[in-house]
Amino acid sequence: MTAYDACITAIHLDYSIIQKGVKTLFSNFVDSLTLRVSNFILEGAKSRMTDREFLEKEIAAWKNSPQRIMQIKGSLYYDGEHDILKRKRTMIGENGQLEVVENLPNNRIIDNQYAKMVNQKANYLFGQPFVISGENEQYIELLNKVFSKKFMRTLKNAGKAAYNGGIAWLYPYYTEEGKFAFRLFPAYEIKPYWKDNEHTMLDFFIRLYLVIGYEGTTPKLIEKVEVYDLDGVHRFILDGGKLVPDIVNNETADVPHVTVTDAQGNVQGFNWSRVPLIPLKANEQEIPLLKRVKSLQDGINVMLSDFENNMQEDARNTILVLKNYDGQNLGEFRKNLATYGAVKVRYDGDTKGGVETLEITVNADNYKAIVEIFKKALIENAMGYDAKDDRLSGNPNQMNIQSMYSDIDIDANDTEAEAQAAFEDIFWFINCHFANTGQGDFEGEEVTVEFNRDMLMNESEAIDNCTKSQGLLSDETVISMHPWVDDVQAELDRLEKQKKKEQEEAALQYDPFGQMQQKQNPADPNQGNQGGGVDEE
Repeated sequence: MTAYDACITAIHLDYSIIQKGVKTLFSNFVDSLTLRVSNFILEGAKSRMTDREFLEKEIAAWKNSPQRIMQIKGSLYYDGEHDILKRKRTMIGENGQLEVVENLPNNRIIDNQYAKMVNQKANYLFGQPFVISGENEQYIELLNKVFSKKFMRTLKNAGKAAYNGGIAWLYPYYTEEGKFAFRLFPAYEIKPYWKDNEHTMLDFFIRLYLVIGYEGTTPKLIEKVEVYDLDGVHRFILDGGKLVPDIVNNETADVPHVTVTDAQGNVQGFNWSRVPLIPLKANEQEIPLLKRVKSLQDGINVMLSDFENNMQEDARNTILVLKNYDGQNLGEFRKNLATYGAVKVRYDGDTKGGVETLEITVNADNYKAIVEIFKKALIENAMGYDAKDDRLSGNPNQMNIQSMYSDIDIDANDTEAEAQAAFEDIFWFINCHFANTGQGDFEGEEVTVEFNRDMLMNESEAIDNCTKSQGLLSDETVISMHPWVDDVQAELDRLEKQKKKEQEEAALQYDPFGQMQQKQNPADPNQGNQGGGVDEE
């Protein structure tokens, strides 16, 4: 490939595709060229529009983008708001076109297998408390205070939001009580602007969210926009596609990331040296789980709804044939059949009029088979597991259990890799908090985060293997594999404490002459030498 070809390719194709096709020799050249072209475009844009106009156009394009719509649908489907709820009954009309029918049963049944998969996958990785370990005990103790039960809950909810939207966001902030904490932002609220193609470093981001206000006494939805960058937070109201500064109580619309009020009531603002937002991705591509399984979830809902409709609808189970009551064209026939469950037939000759019936039996087994196929396919595409799997019948061994969990375990590896990267950013903000509040400088401290996956296991088999491994492996390794242990270090500390207590009790009971020591009253002068000495008269 020539340098000229690389130039043309870089301009017309996405960079991620270029990177796979261009040789290593040209990679640096393409990087620099793309950067120069991007800078040229941005400079030209600045000369034609203001920053606020640029943001208005970006928000307008992002609000109704397919990516954001899928993120919103992920959250709606999790809450049970499926597309089946908008479904209408239709039929073929006289002109051969579909028409809406109002007088037929229109059941809209939801079997929310999608929400089950989201809960299953989020709880598998984030349901159990994670364990942090490191050499600096003071640092670990301080971290455990930050990683409270509330943080664990926020992290698990962030895992669910990440599966719903492909990505979720953790925002470091200080509560009204002055406590350092993290808040969850769902994917559809955040429009990020990345510094790199790998989406690892943020330049700035936009947050769009709804609040309920009042216009007089009438409730009104208000779209609020916040732009976060290194200079602080810039607040706007989106009114008719235009950004209006959100000024409250005659104050400025631009505020710092953090404000501190001293004892005298003086307010001072501070900004983070990084954009205060941490991405938690479900996978590297930031693909929502719903994108994999939406058609299957919709298929399950349709089949169940159709089955209920057919069981309730006499017109589809019993068809009346009216003899010698005029014939009808094909369109009219289809309409009457769907609407009334009756057809009129005219015979030639002396055949008398009358009524006959045609019985149609709904085969429930057909619906059951199709629904089961859809459910199995949904579980496989979501990379979850079936808790009713045949491999769990009887007394399953650990190999069968691991086989059942293989798909969810593989997918959890991707999510855990993203979570580990998110914790690097989490530690950065926590370290800044510790340094700013005088709790210590812990920059560069090595910390390990270990997620405890919530997997079924044959406990008897696992304990038996741990017992057989004693003497071959270290106590720490054996304890880490025991099914009843979550925190290995805490269990080692308890064992050490237990051994020390047993040694102390043994020392108190041991007599150098081989007899149990008798309790003595040190205040009793009559208790003297009890080792068999000679009494003096």
